[in-house]
Amino acid sequence: MIAALELPALDGLTEAQVRGAVCVWDGIALTLATAVNLGPRKKKRPGGSFDWFPRGCKRCAGQRAYKLLLTHAPACERCKTDPTCPVAVAAQRLIREGGL
Repeated sequence: MIAALELPALDGLTEAQVRGAVCVWDGIALTLATAVNLGPRKKKRPGGSFDWFPRGCKRCAGQRAYKLLLTHAPACERCKTDPTCPVAVAAQRLIREGGL
């Protein structure tokens, strides 16, 4: 589910955001306690690709999860009848952790 969160364009990020030292969305410094790992991503470029490992702060990840849930739930058949949809459950967890 975390891979479904929309990230900013890699080309517009600072080196610290690409390294995961600061939030990929708002640039706030991250610690082990405040960081949310957003899963490995691949960036294609001429001659190959490279992996990067974005991280965000809990507040920003929660906000993005809320937006994701608003678009996901109405379109998801499982969400209409089953409260255990893994995308919805993961989004709700991030929303709670983000203090929203």
